[in-house]
Amino acid sequence: MLKKIFLNEKFILAIILLNSGIIYAQVSGYNNIYINIIDIVCTLIFAIEMTCKHIEYGLKGYWKDGWNKMDGILVICSIPSLFEFFIPVGMLNLSFLLILRLLRVLRFFRILHFFPNFSKIVAGFKKALKQSYAILLCFLVIIVVFGLINCSLFKEADPEHFQTPLRSIYSVFQICTVEGWYEIPNAVSEYYGYSYIAAEFIRAYFCFILILGGIIGMSFINSIFVDAMVSDNNNELEEEVKAINQKLDILLKEKNKE
Repeated sequence: MLKKIFLNEKFILAIILLNSGIIYAQVSGYNNIYINIIDIVCTLIFAIEMTCKHIEYGLKGYWKDGWNKMDGILVICSIPSLFEFFIPVGMLNLSFLLILRLLRVLRFFRILHFFPNFSKIVAGFKKALKQSYAILLCFLVIIVVFGLINCSLFKEADPEHFQTPLRSIYSVFQICTVEGWYEIPNAVSEYYGYSYIAAEFIRAYFCFILILGGIIGMSFINSIFVDAMVSDNNNELEEEVKAINQKLDILLKEKNKE
């Protein structure tokens, strides 16, 4: 009876959706005794589900599956949050309370493997990452190099964006992602407002960074990712075309024999 209930994917999905609503209410500040009780019951149901799966598939069989690994880790991480409801509020440390709430929120990730074709999406993402890691590294190098250059040149002109290397790298990343691409150059140009040529040169320089990193670099990354993500569909079409060609060859051979 327990296996039929707790190994039923529809039942577990319903509990996950219920628990997601409870988590949303808790994070929003709508805490009361009934919401806390439902949250405890959901956590216990997930723990019983994990136990039933260990009995059904065995220890190795359970942890061999990727989704079970994620589910098991999330359940184990969420169990400490149960103690929050049995510890007096005055004894709870704020950082400890934050960790417990974070672990509770992580349970929402369990709903991912109920999405149709999510495994294919993950596989496509891994494939895309393998194919595009070189261009990603080049993009990272460009951002770091220009970040260090800008930090050396403009730390006094615009300390808000270029005072430290890390802040400067982040500002270059903002420009490459078309976020603040005109605000940052204008802020630097104002410092050199006494020289029209210097101000215009600075604007042209930042336009070059935008074109190199934001337009060309991001376009390359997007195109590689999209091509890799849809390559599985192309493979299926190629297999279908091959199968059709093979059938046509067989029919032509039979016709020639006649």
